[in-house]
Amino acid sequence: MKKTEAIGTVTDGVRTSSGPGYFARYLAPRNISAVYLFVLIFIVFAIWTPQTFLTPGTWANLLDSNSLVVLAAIAVMIPLTTGVFNLAVGAEIALAMMLTITLQIPHDQQPDLFLALGLPWQLAAVVAIVVSTLIGALSGWVVTKLKIDSFIATLGMSSIIGSITYLISQNKPFAASPDFQKLAATAIPLGGFRLTLPVIVLVVIALVVWYVLERTPVGRRMYAAGFNPDGARLSGVNVGRLQWGSLVAGGFIAGIIGVLGASKFGGSVAYGVGMLLPALAAVFLGSTQFKGGRFNVWGTVLALYVLAVGVQGLLLVKVPKEYSNFLYGLALIVAVALSRWERTAKRTKAIKQATTLKRS
Repeated sequence: MKKTEAIGTVTDGVRTSSGPGYFARYLAPRNISAVYLFVLIFIVFAIWTPQTFLTPGTWANLLDSNSLVVLAAIAVMIPLTTGVFNLAVGAEIALAMMLTITLQIPHDQQPDLFLALGLPWQLAAVVAIVVSTLIGALSGWVVTKLKIDSFIATLGMSSIIGSITYLISQNKPFAASPDFQKLAATAIPLGGFRLTLPVIVLVVIALVVWYVLERTPVGRRMYAAGFNPDGARLSGVNVGRLQWGSLVAGGFIAGIIGVLGASKFGGSVAYGVGMLLPALAAVFLGSTQFKGGRFNVWGTVLALYVLAVGVQGLLLVKVPKEYSNFLYGLALIVAVALSRWERTAKRTKAIKQATTLKRS
């Protein structure tokens, strides 16, 4: 075999190859498996319970009710692109939610709450987002300056934040004021659907994160830091700064989730904690979509909504809600296995190509 046959032919500066066609590259199950899974789930529940599963109200509610979880997945994904975990996202959301609510409560109504200051909801929301962002910065400092593994550092921060949230709220649930409830209820009517503010915020943040990761030098450096931090450092990339910034960005998004969640559901110390498992499952499953093992925004969004459709279908056929965690846990294990298999397959293919080229 000639060398040119091993690497493809080059004619007038254009490389041609006998590699996989359009279907294998873009439509193969290993590249968009979540799409095929969605089709399967849709067919099953459309036949099983068409009277409820196929109604516009079900899909509008599914889009809105899972928008904050998708935002949490994006907040988890950003640090992962730089090679660090943020297991404190759920606690950051709960703290922002509780801060937003308690800061609005007049002190004479809840004298045992030291942060019951009677602030307008706009100011309370800004304070909550700033605090959550600062916590992300603190987590980044612990990881990058104290050199503590991100898994351990953010897990510890989660416990600390949970204690602070308990102290702020005295473990009491609170309802949002009528004026504040209008924030999350704001919507744009689109035929039979209502495009609510949480969905709009999700689309805006997803577009911004996608642009930064896929279209800017910062995004390329973030991916380089995540895949090969030592090589990135030797290339002049400040890996520590990128990891710190990614945790700050995750904290900022967590603050926004907390504010919107407080507007929808009031204050609850346990609200954000339940988001972590589905967020991780979506991020790792999403990494197997479109980009072949690389964390990406649209794969994450697609994966979480596919899982949400499955959970919604199970709820419609009267399966207890507790089984949703089984689905998310199973998806997380399968997604990590698929991601590792994808990288191993690519590495094996590259080795074979290099060996073939060397022999030729």
